[in-house]
Amino acid sequence: MPFANLKVPAGLLSSEQKEVLVHRVTDLYAETFGDAVRDNTMVLVDEVADGGWGIRGEVLTLAKLQQPGG
Repeated sequence: MPFANLKVPAGLLSSEQKEVLVHRVTDLYAETFGDAVRDNTMVLVDEVADGGWGIRGEVLTLAKLQQPGG
């Protein structure tokens, strides 16, 4: 069963945006492995607590990500 676990900052995405991600990732798996995998593809969108992750040694927060150029 294809499985994708997407980690996103809590509060960054709307329900509609999460739904788009689930559909697009499912479509990508189906394009890659054949349409037969579509029915068994699981996509999990995990929301990480604000300030609970970082990149390049910098802790990221929702406020930082929502700044222009963030």
